[in-house]
Parts: sequence; C-alpha cells; structure tokens
Amino acid sequence: MLGGPAPRAGWPWGRGRPWGRGRPRRRGPASDGERRRGGGTRGLSPASKRHLGFSGQSPPRPSTTEMEQEKVHGSEELRAEAASYRCSACHGDEDWGLGHPIRGRAKSRSLSAAPAVASTREFRRTRSLHGPCPVTTFGPKACVLQNPQTIMHIQDPASQRLTWSKSPKSVLVIKKIRDASLLQPFKELCVYLMEENNMIVYVEKKVLEDPAIVSDDRFGPVKRKFCTFREDYDDISNQIDLIVCLGGDGTLLYASSLFQGSVPPVMAFHLGSLGFLTPFNFENFQSQVTQVIQGNAAVVLRSRLKVRVVKELRGKKVAVPNGISENGVLAAALDAEVLNEVVIDRGPSSYLSNVDVYLDGHLITTVQGDGVIVSTPTGSTAYAAAAGASMIHPNVPAIMITPICPHSLSFRPIVVPAGVELKIMLSPEARNTVWVSFDGRKRQEVRHGDSISITTSRYPLPSICVRDPVSDWFESLAQCLHWNVRKKQAHFPEDEEDADEEAGAGRAGS
Repeated sequence: MLGGPAPRAGWPWGRGRPWGRGRPRRRGPASDGERRRGGGTRGLSPASKRHLGFSGQSPPRPSTTEMEQEKVHGSEELRAEAASYRCSACHGDEDWGLGHPIRGRAKSRSLSAAPAVASTREFRRTRSLHGPCPVTTFGPKACVLQNPQTIMHIQDPASQRLTWSKSPKSVLVIKKIRDASLLQPFKELCVYLMEENNMIVYVEKKVLEDPAIVSDDRFGPVKRKFCTFREDYDDISNQIDLIVCLGGDGTLLYASSLFQGSVPPVMAFHLGSLGFLTPFNFENFQSQVTQVIQGNAAVVLRSRLKVRVVKELRGKKVAVPNGISENGVLAAALDAEVLNEVVIDRGPSSYLSNVDVYLDGHLITTVQGDGVIVSTPTGSTAYAAAAGASMIHPNVPAIMITPICPHSLSFRPIVVPAGVELKIMLSPEARNTVWVSFDGRKRQEVRHGDSISITTSRYPLPSICVRDPVSDWFESLAQCLHWNVRKKQAHFPEDEEDADEEAGAGRAGS
C-alpha cells in the first residue's frame, strides 16, 4: 500500500500496525561512533573542541538499566504514534477532497502527466488501496460473527457467519410488484412471521394496494397489523432487523436502494426470472427462515459503490439545500449507494460519448464509444458481463471498468483496487452530453462541468447464503448463466485405441 495502514479484520483482508516496526533512528550532530572516531568534530580547532565540550575521549557507555529504560521509552513512543494514526477510510472520514496529510511518501510518478480538471494541489493518498473497512453491523441488531481461528488477523470470507446481538423483531418484506404469482407466497410468509414468530412486518404501501390483496377478506386481519412506508418519504433504516425479498434480482437491488447507510441482512427467495442473487427456494421457507432468525447462516458481504454527482447550476437563481461550492462555482450534489453498477452512456444522441476517466486525480484514459460501466464484483455478472467483462467473485475487493462498444480495438475491461477514487467527466472535445444511471434507476443527464465521483462504500450489503459464498456463487453461474456448458467430447472406442497402440509399436520396432 502507498502511505496507508492495512485495513481491519472481519473483511477479506486484515488490519495491522503501520509500516515499520523499529524506533525511528535519532539524528543529531554526531553519533556516539562518530564521536569515538572523531568524525563529529572533524575540521574543528582544539580551542573550538574545548568550547563545545569535546574532550577527545570516548563518552561513557550507558549502563544496562539505562538501555532498558530507553527501550521501554521508545516502545511507548511507537505505540502512541501508532495509536494516534487513523485511517480515513477505516474511521469514516470519507472526504472527496484532495490534499489531506498522510503518513508515508507521496507518489513520485503519476499515471498521466495531465492532472484532474481544476486541480491545483498535488494529490496525496488518503485511503487504503484495499478500500474502506466495511461496517460489519447491519441494522440495529445484526452483525458478523468474528471467527477466532484466523491467520494473521485476516478473516476467511468463507467463515463469515451471521449472529444477532438481540433476537430480531422487525422484518421488511419486499415483493415484486404487479406479479400475481407472488401473492400466495407473500401471504404465507407474512402469516408465518407474524403469528409463528411474533415479528413486526413492514411492507411498502403500494404492495397493499394490489386489488388481489384488497379483495381478500381472509387476509384482512393480517393486513391490519402491517407497518407501511413509502419510498423517498419514510426513513425506516433504523427500524428494520431483517429483509426478506420475494422476486428476482431486481428486488434485491431495490432493497439496497432503500438503505443508503447500514443495510440489514437480506434473505432473497428465488421467485423471479433469473435469480442470480436470490439463492433460496420457497418450498421449505419455514425452516430456512427459522435458521436465519436463530443466527445459523453464512453471509457474503457484497460491496457497494459510493457515488457523488456534482452538477453546476448554470444561470439559475434557486435555493439548493445540499448545494456545495466547488472551485468557487455553486453546484448541487447527489449521493447514491450502488450495488451493481454505474452506467454512463450517450443516451439518445447519435454521436459517440467522449468522457475522461481519472483515477486518484490523474487522467488514465478517454472513453470514446457508447459509454462506460463502473461495476462492483456483484455487478460483474450483470451489464458488465454482457459487455465482455470477466466475472468476479463478490469477496474480491475490486472495482471493474468496462467500456461499452468502444471505438478501439485495444480497449479491454480493467480491474482496479477497491480503494481508488474514480472521477468521470465530459471531455472538452465532447460533441454531446452523456447520461448516468445507478443500478438502472435515477437516470439523469451529465453536462460539461459536471463530475461523477465513485469509490467503494463502507456499507456493504450482507446477503445470506444457502450454503457458503463460494458454493452459492458457482451454483448461480451454472444454473442461471450456464457457465461453461457444452456437449462433452466422446472418447475413442476400444478397438481404435488398440489399433493406434499397435501402429505405434510397429513404428518403434522399425
């Protein structure tokens, strides 16, 4: 790492002390060895030496007690120095600005000679290349069970299991809208949670407006016990202990968008079309839900992207509540947490999109094509896979950059460390604007002077596994994407094999 400490334990990587174990070497006018050799007074006259207090004799050697005291004092200084060192990524100081002081040397070489637009200060790294340490508490009561059997304080992602500090009491049930086939599973699940487990069930208000639910008189007593909310109006982030999704991958993405901070554990049932992110089958949901409530489940921490879109206010005299001043220009900022990908595309224009991509303040490339995808490892199996990118396991700390139909034969998708900060802007030569969307939602236009900043979020989405993160992922690859499926090659018949062996023996004898 460049100028940053190792992250905390509990994520696929651990946390250690700052680089350098020994005490900093003292530097003075002359060391003891130089004094004994006369190197510290070289070039001085005898009178000057007497004036400075040098007698020409070797100084007395410190006693063993003094050396032990000095060693203890040095170790205390080192511990105090390490304790006062705080990683901005680990302690929530996620600033988008540049120029924060760090320990370690500054970057001596840049990726490009061109700095970021309007950047007047030298870039200094303020975060670990491995990305910020994720928060491992999910909602009011859930957290990751720390495994004591770790090597070098690095927790094995496959050993991450769910535990509860208190029994979960509130659950959010997310159902796919306008799907009549999910009404019966939805009713069965809600009745089981409320009557068998005595839990408080939250549902979205528009779910109860379905005509099939409104006309069902037998479901009326249960429906009156629901707690309802409306998206973008009611904040339920601190009231939910568990999330249960009924549908496809879209329900999981929707659940992620509801929680811009810490996300409660998510249990996703496969009742949609693809279901790559929904590993549970609904046939035996009672036993599976009971195991999760008891804390007997493995979890995979799916990293999310923290995105900020800064837009200049051009000639508009309006009051912006979250307005910020960037380089003296009033701008409006939009923040979002993204689970799959951020897509920048050319929109309805017939021209190529032309955007500059900066990494840690330095221009790395200009994308000329239909657009670019910045995705998480979870999103690598979505739009990025369709655009020709590799598929990355969710436990790999990385960010993937994938061009969309680039007008270049050598532009391949790349994977960068999770801790970098990406900034995407329209090139000065761009003929048209571009459009940006977050997990396929909140699509908006990006003009000249606007910027999109992307880095890894501290708040991952804890997805509950059926077995373990590795087995579930390869099962989804095989069942949903039919990864590496082909007709197997037939073996040679035995008579042909014997004939080949005899022919080989005959050639050897001749």
